[in-house]
Amino acid sequence: MSKKIGRFFITLFGLMLGFGLVFLVFKNKGDLGIAFYLDSLRSWVRILIYAVSTVLFGIIFFLLSPAIINGVVKMIRKIEKRTSEMSMGQIFVGVIGLLIGLLIAVLLSLLVQKIPFKTVVILIDVILFISLAYLGFKIPTSRIKEFNLPNWFKKSSDNQADISVKAKPKLLDTSAIIDGRFFDVYRTGVIEGNIVVPQFVLDELRHIADSADPLKRARGRRGLDAINELQESIPEKVIVSTTDYPELDEVDTKLLRLSGDMGGIVVTNDYNLGKVAQVQSVPVFNINDLANALRINVVAGEVVELTVVKEGKEHGQGVAYFDDGTMVVVDGAAKLVGKTIPATVTSVLQTSAGRMVFAKAEVE
Repeated sequence: MSKKIGRFFITLFGLMLGFGLVFLVFKNKGDLGIAFYLDSLRSWVRILIYAVSTVLFGIIFFLLSPAIINGVVKMIRKIEKRTSEMSMGQIFVGVIGLLIGLLIAVLLSLLVQKIPFKTVVILIDVILFISLAYLGFKIPTSRIKEFNLPNWFKKSSDNQADISVKAKPKLLDTSAIIDGRFFDVYRTGVIEGNIVVPQFVLDELRHIADSADPLKRARGRRGLDAINELQESIPEKVIVSTTDYPELDEVDTKLLRLSGDMGGIVVTNDYNLGKVAQVQSVPVFNINDLANALRINVVAGEVVELTVVKEGKEHGQGVAYFDDGTMVVVDGAAKLVGKTIPATVTSVLQTSAGRMVFAKAEVE
């Protein structure tokens, strides 16, 4: 609804701009040297020029309105993010510097008024005000440490880390929701920030839950149940975003766009989505990478305690597992199924499917 209102006002501005430009041309026809040509036009031709210019600019601004709205929204969010990370001292000296910069721009603008060309005067004024306002704000804030401000302008040393570092929201894709491991990790408190579940991801998940395939249906319902459970336990941390991008078809593309607009991190199990996110400079958190990073590290020659659960494929081999699920092939343990034995690690093999450890049973 807000986007439609924005498009309406942008289109209205285009209509007014088109009408105003023609009005200025007719009003300043003498200065432009085209008075003879315009005075010779009939009244209906003038009305037609007004109508064509008004409608043309209205259509142009209507077509450009989505890009304009997205640009303004991104700029506002960047400003909000930037100001939220600043201390009161930085904001104070920045505002003072901004006012000084604008004052200097006003004084210089008085000198510029002597230039006979109005267009040049307007252009120079715009450059002066923008550049001096920016420098007036930027220079003092970048040298904040050199100002001796009162203590109430400064951050508390105890809360400085909490104020200056703000956790980014985590945007979940369908694969991460269905997997469910992220929710377990989040409950531990290790991962900070809000969880954002886009509505278009929920729609895809609901479509999977309604699938005729029983496996897909079970996975989709498991994902929905996990979100509902987390919402009930910590409702203030789970946010359902209704932001959508109708011009985009793929859910992954929408997710990357939303993450960029929100300044968030995409949480996924999808390897390809992670690569695309890296190409677009969007932060990504792959749960599989976390799982691999938390696997037990062992080296050749290390002695470990293992419980043999079954016989291996090769003669004399047994199979055991670490607590993190890593499979261990134990040589000489085929007849020790069900027993906990010491074993010496002989080698560690990293494959595309995961890590496999080979060991030799230390039994007499």
